[in-house]
Amino acid sequence: MTPDPAPTVQQLLAFYLEAGVDCALTEAPVDRLADPDIGPAVREPASPGPLRTIPAAIAPPATIARGEAVAPEAAIMSAREAARTAPSLEALRALLEKFDGCALKFTATRLVFADGNPQARVMFVGEAPGRDEDIEGLPFVGRSGKLLDRMIAAIGLDRSSAYIANVIPWRPPGNRTPTPQETQICLPFIQRQIELVNPDVLVTLGNPSTQTLLSTREGIMKTRGRWFDYDTGTRVIRAIATFHPAYLLRSPSYKRMAWLDLRAIAKALEQKSSS
Repeated sequence: MTPDPAPTVQQLLAFYLEAGVDCALTEAPVDRLADPDIGPAVREPASPGPLRTIPAAIAPPATIARGEAVAPEAAIMSAREAARTAPSLEALRALLEKFDGCALKFTATRLVFADGNPQARVMFVGEAPGRDEDIEGLPFVGRSGKLLDRMIAAIGLDRSSAYIANVIPWRPPGNRTPTPQETQICLPFIQRQIELVNPDVLVTLGNPSTQTLLSTREGIMKTRGRWFDYDTGTRVIRAIATFHPAYLLRSPSYKRMAWLDLRAIAKALEQKSSS
């Protein structure tokens, strides 16, 4: 597996800010294990210099820090209000481009919104973009994306007849797991995206997206292959969970189970067409 490139200064500063570090106190190292009673006899105490703060041009806006650390509920409510106003996928994407309520936006290279056909009858939803997706701005374009392409091709589909997205539209730093707070902030946008696409079948890829969208705490081994009802508020969509392609790359023995799930998806689409 190719290691991620070293983060840029801007990415490091954004990471430190998100972690709560917003200023440097001194440039000289301090020996905190030294005896405080022993010190230089002649040296005059140095006057404290001004605090060095992170440049405003690089640090994310203060509203993001407040939304993340002080009032996450406010960021979630802001996301809900914004997502609800989107009349189309294009408008929803534009809202996400301007939305500053999730700090992941400031550590990612670009927004990863979706790929495929907005009129597709089947929609696949993963967890979050990886390095390749962050570079190209499209979901599932790396190794796992190539496997997903082969999976959907096995049931007669491709990216022109399917719609692909993620719960989280920005890559978490270092491909770390998104926090529950980040997931809840982004959730209204993917929910509105599903509502606007309005597929006949919704496929959740992997445990995180399954638990988030299908409101279950069971693991993927128990949820995969089972049908759920996903209620958009205006329509109930049939939903099914299966393994994430990245998991299948690590555990190829489960591809047989994934194939059974894909056959169930194909059968559901056929039944919908004939009804």
